[in-house]
Amino acid sequence: MSPFKAYLIEEQQGLARAGFVTMDESQLDPGEVTIEVAYSSVNYKDALAATGIGRIIRRHPCIGGIDLSGTVVGSSDSRFQVGEEVIATSFDIGVAHHGGYAKYARVPAQWVVPLPEGLSLHAAMALGTAGFTAALGIVRMEENGLNPSKGPLIVTGATGGVGSLAVDMLAARGYQVTALTGKETEVDYLKGLGAAEVMFRSALDPARVRPLDKALWAGAVDNLGGDVLSWIVSTMKQGGTIASIGLAASPLLNTTVMPFILRGACLLGIDSGYIGEPYRSGIWQRLASDLRPRHLSALTRTIGFDALPGVFDDFIKSRVRGRVVVDIAGA
Repeated sequence: MSPFKAYLIEEQQGLARAGFVTMDESQLDPGEVTIEVAYSSVNYKDALAATGIGRIIRRHPCIGGIDLSGTVVGSSDSRFQVGEEVIATSFDIGVAHHGGYAKYARVPAQWVVPLPEGLSLHAAMALGTAGFTAALGIVRMEENGLNPSKGPLIVTGATGGVGSLAVDMLAARGYQVTALTGKETEVDYLKGLGAAEVMFRSALDPARVRPLDKALWAGAVDNLGGDVLSWIVSTMKQGGTIASIGLAASPLLNTTVMPFILRGACLLGIDSGYIGEPYRSGIWQRLASDLRPRHLSALTRTIGFDALPGVFDDFIKSRVRGRVVVDIAGA
């Protein structure tokens, strides 16, 4: 294995500093599976890590990139063979273990999933942690009894990676989806993904949220937290189900028990980071089949490895919609 390029995040005088460096195999972290990376992706979490804004990185130095797909080039685990195409996402990848922004990665075998039939390495990263999280939220809500006959759903942060994919997947399953966004220029984009209605965050007045408001939603996928989630909780229908996925607005939740004990609302925490087998492989199999988004190509753009540093600020400032795939192999 020859020396390779990596995007390394370091700490200097208490501040995050990130840039391209040359590394070799001896500098990779321990693990049973060594992967030649074909693609990675950019998530909001990656932008927080690379910029240091979110204090996401738990170990310096660390190669960024919480997602990767590629081909096994070395394995001491019998479940994975040299030449096999695989996916590795979440766990400590890119935050406490060298991640996908490098030509090679070595990770523990329990973090690796075989690439499902019907998915390419590129499509796997167009989905990435965002797609996995959206699918996990949908599966958990449907396990809790949600189905299209129960009524409309709302997806917040709808132009982001998780939000866009959730709108697409839910609409394809027959749900009436309202997309909530702060971007009034993205109505056509969201309706193109299948949203029946688009609602703007500016229409919400947090000061007027009541413990129990008009019942509107049978289900919700929330990427924001904070005041928006408080409003959603207060507007759930009887037996409604919320998948709490993100905290892009705030980690706080100001609510009462009333929606839970008077309407039977359920708040499901969606932890896509550390959920293990067989759930993990099962979700990826469904992403390759019945939960595969219909508009994955339309909501994805691909950038070269060299262009990676230029996209993080766009994520921090909410100037990105959909998914960004990073072509590592083409570097």
